[in-house]
Amino acid sequence: MTQTAVADTSDDAAQGVRRRDFIHVAAVSAAGVGAASTLYPLVSQMAPSADVLAESSTEIDISKIQPGQAIKAVFRKQPVFVRNLTPTEIAEAKKVDVGSLRDPQSLDDRTKPGKANWLITMGVCTHLGCVPLGAGEGEVKGEFGGYFCPCHGSSYDTAARIRKGPAPKNLEVPPYEFTSDTVVKIG
Repeated sequence: MTQTAVADTSDDAAQGVRRRDFIHVAAVSAAGVGAASTLYPLVSQMAPSADVLAESSTEIDISKIQPGQAIKAVFRKQPVFVRNLTPTEIAEAKKVDVGSLRDPQSLDDRTKPGKANWLITMGVCTHLGCVPLGAGEGEVKGEFGGYFCPCHGSSYDTAARIRKGPAPKNLEVPPYEFTSDTVVKIG
């Protein structure tokens, strides 16, 4: 009889270990679910809001912009200039010695291949953040025919490269792509 009693006790011990393992796994799982449900709202509140995501890109219809004309648009609450360069303006920009520029960039560096006539830049002077003139009808374009910043006299050429004045860099070219022949997506 003693051997049978010993065998029954070892079965009870094995069953106890199994119950303990189950309780341990269940407790750890419940703690993991609780931690995830606590952390999710804290992490998700750091994501950008819907209005910020909506401004992360802008689509512009360029079909009505005539050669030699520029328009102003808005991208991330800042002005953007979209300019349809004429063949004369392209030729003038290409004949400038890039090595003589303060911020050396060619027109090809600032435009997309096959679309050299479309120059898209941020409309913010790189000196102190004023909005240069030259994109609107009848605005002063400066002595190089591009843009002129009225705040401190920076002059940009037809490729929006700094040529004269205190601005240290060319007008910034934002990331953009042509989604069709008539629409450009900025951002």
